[in-house]
Amino acid sequence: MIFLADIDSLVRGGESETLEFKRTTGERREAARTIRAMLNHRGGRVIFGVEPDGRIAGQMVSDRTVEEVAQELSEIEPPVFPSIERVNLTDNRQLLVVTAQPGNAQPYSYRGHAYRRVGNTSQQLSRAEYNRILFERLHGDQRWENQPATGWSVSDLDTAEISRTLEESIRRGRADDPGTRDPAEMLRGFGLIKDGQILRAAVVLFGRAERIEAELPQGLLRVARFRGTDKTDFLDNRQFHGNAFDLLLKAERFLRENLPVAGRIQPNIFERVDDPLYPPAELREALANAFCHRDYSIGGGSISIGIYDDRLEITSTGTLHFGLTPEALYLPHESLPWNPLMARVFYRRGIIESWGRGTIKIAELVARAGLPPPEIEEASGCVVVRFRPSRYLPPQRVAQNVTDRQQRVLAVLAEKPDGAALREILTGLDMVATERQVREDLAILKALGLANSSGHGRGARWKLL
Repeated sequence: MIFLADIDSLVRGGESETLEFKRTTGERREAARTIRAMLNHRGGRVIFGVEPDGRIAGQMVSDRTVEEVAQELSEIEPPVFPSIERVNLTDNRQLLVVTAQPGNAQPYSYRGHAYRRVGNTSQQLSRAEYNRILFERLHGDQRWENQPATGWSVSDLDTAEISRTLEESIRRGRADDPGTRDPAEMLRGFGLIKDGQILRAAVVLFGRAERIEAELPQGLLRVARFRGTDKTDFLDNRQFHGNAFDLLLKAERFLRENLPVAGRIQPNIFERVDDPLYPPAELREALANAFCHRDYSIGGGSISIGIYDDRLEITSTGTLHFGLTPEALYLPHESLPWNPLMARVFYRRGIIESWGRGTIKIAELVARAGLPPPEIEEASGCVVVRFRPSRYLPPQRVAQNVTDRQQRVLAVLAEKPDGAALREILTGLDMVATERQVREDLAILKALGLANSSGHGRGARWKLL
């Protein structure tokens, strides 16, 4: 129930995404359009009896008045039943307050048109937006992962992986021990069997690699280590087929083998310490998000890892849904995985730790490691999570190959923004090199546009460009 004091407070705040004023119920058609837009957003209220200047005037309200408003609201499809309340003023005048909760059957339309709320206005949905919202609503019941895996049986799955998942779930307190290790019963406990048939989610999570490669092309991981900052030349380029747990292991192994290592000197003990350029925990979290949120209905889809000289990218097939944007992912938000069955199994296995905090956790991890925030981009039917290093990373190729010693020279210069003399560069190298070799390296780096010098002879100082 809403009271007059509540109305006073609302009116003082003015119209918004969730509040609109109408002078009288003569504007009930416009109000129905607004309610429809609010249902397609976060819900809200329309108050009849408030003047455009915010003055609370009210109107004479009869049972017939309420019926007319209710009749207008009945034109909204799918059917919805907002509450309609009377609030008494003086002189037998009343306010009429229509309250609509966020709709769970979006998109809603009124007289054949669908709108959404933007600020304190209602804007018509494009056909693409309408279809997207409708698809997301249907996704709750009819989605790729919860459909029967026709032609597949429990014998086509990796039963050892199913057992490991259950044992880990029990150890973490995220599942009760069912008292059996029968594969079908374990799958049933994970919600991956329906009417005696395993679901597609079970195949993605536990399918044997050889059959996945033959019949489920989207069970694919692509990995590449590129030379430089584009895809022109690569040092390593492989593809793997398998279930999600196997692909996650292969992805982590590839990262360990190919990630650049940044060296630093430990203070006081003068020993070189090698740190991964990107902390493994943040990359594992990003990979887990990709497995839980990617669109497996796209037959040629995959998860891809690309390591470049200046960045690392994790790409997954599919787009963002449920109104999420790259910016919103770094704010507290409801957990809405595109594949909730798979996400639940990942959670029980301990691969993801909490709901709705995946991207927030990644941001916390990179901040703790002193890295720039990861970039999230939605483009060409894919979502890309891009990590960049905080330290200078010497290129491997610029017009020609850059040798290991030349890369190390660049790394030394990166640590000396005010410039370094030749003797300082020699001291900073962690490898044996003659003065002549370093002079030649510096000349090459200058010709490649990577370094420059000021001064002459032994007084010259070198800096990165």
